Amino acid sequence: MNSKYRAQTSDPDYKGSYAFISLGCPKNTVDSERMMGLLKLDGYRLVSNPEGSDFVIVNTCGFIERARTESFASIDEMLRLKAEGKTRGVIVSGCLAERQKEDLLVERPAIDSLVGVFGREEITKIADRILGNHEEQRTIFQPAPVRALPDTDRLRITPRHFAYLKISEGCDRLCTFCAIPKMRGKHATKPIEEIIKEAKQLAASGVRELIIVAQDTTYYGIDLYGEPRLRQLLEELDQVEGIDWIRLMYFYPMYIDQPLLETIAKAKKIVPYIDMPLQHGDDTMLKRMSRRVNRAQMEDMIRLMRTTIPGLVLRTTFITGFPGETEEQFQRLVEFVEEQKFERAGVFTYSYESDTPSAKIDGHLDEETKERRRNELMAVQQEIAFAHSRKQIGRQLKVLIDAPHPEQSGVWIGRTAGDAPDVDSVVYVTETSHRLKPGKFVTCEIVDAVEYDLVGAAISKPK
Repeated sequence: MNSKYRAQTSDPDYKGSYAFISLGCPKNTVDSERMMGLLKLDGYRLVSNPEGSDFVIVNTCGFIERARTESFASIDEMLRLKAEGKTRGVIVSGCLAERQKEDLLVERPAIDSLVGVFGREEITKIADRILGNHEEQRTIFQPAPVRALPDTDRLRITPRHFAYLKISEGCDRLCTFCAIPKMRGKHATKPIEEIIKEAKQLAASGVRELIIVAQDTTYYGIDLYGEPRLRQLLEELDQVEGIDWIRLMYFYPMYIDQPLLETIAKAKKIVPYIDMPLQHGDDTMLKRMSRRVNRAQMEDMIRLMRTTIPGLVLRTTFITGFPGETEEQFQRLVEFVEEQKFERAGVFTYSYESDTPSAKIDGHLDEETKERRRNELMAVQQEIAFAHSRKQIGRQLKVLIDAPHPEQSGVWIGRTAGDAPDVDSVVYVTETSHRLKPGKFVTCEIVDAVEYDLVGAAISKPK
């Protein structure tokens, strides 16, 4: 969940220099790239080393305790550099800033400025104040917008060949374990024409894979158009020149119907991969989580998805140890996973969050029980995933090359259509002609499976 990027550029014309640390989910990555793009347009230069920079921005995650711990560690590291005179200022932005607001300044008064999730468009003003030694306003918190903010003119920190495309902001779901609506507000759709403009801009910059992200992808369009419009959006994205793969993330298990699935199945560029967090397989737990679907509905939906989209790779996530979860209810979750055989799945223990409704639910479990159940469920899922990997041996698969292997010459790291970056498996591609490079597609014959990952031999020229 907490991928971390540090990026750099060499533009010699700048007002000042800054370093950037981006934590959290892909939606946060898009926010980071937008802020860096605005700073670049305003004449600031991004550097890779915070030591010696004019200021540092830490774009934080505040979702669960583990993420906050990482965010606090990064903030404290940058404040130490400031105290040692190695940078002039520290700006804290993102979900942790939005969630804790001025309390964060009380806890860490050396922070120069706080920028909430929706204050990101003002980042250049904050930078100007730090360089001008103006301290009259240390916080910028804006209300959640009615329409999602634009994400054009980004300075991207993902590899050149793939990018995240955020189609909406916020969430109306109010799941009892989740603080996202508190940090990101209500669902706000980005108009189709703006998304297409961003997609074309990304394609022109060398992007070959678009990864569609939102808090609730299937809800797209309801607030703006009065009905779900994901299908229409995907039809238009499928026509954007230069894009080869479109990957769908963060489906909520509602508003998924036959026309939407047929659009995905028939599209030229949408890969047969859907990320759809389900969280549990027991009806009582789903109700306690306020998930608005039951197990039978999820089973029917999964069946429809698999029959409509040939070769579908389905990724999901589950929570173990939610308040009140009995051993019998947990075993029903295990049975659900065994029956559905998800190709990809992540399992997380329930994280107590004092400002969420689940904090007030009775029956909180000890950490040992939550961890034991997580490990048991992951062991079940591991066998399913390993079996899926072994089934790929002997197949010829299209692979997108991400990077050379850091330790083995002639070996490259890539992904199939069934693998999202950072969260899924990889393919180790052997190729001796040195024609491969990041962003190229190559057909591989899969010769081995090493647990979750595959080993493939390149059998075509890279394209």
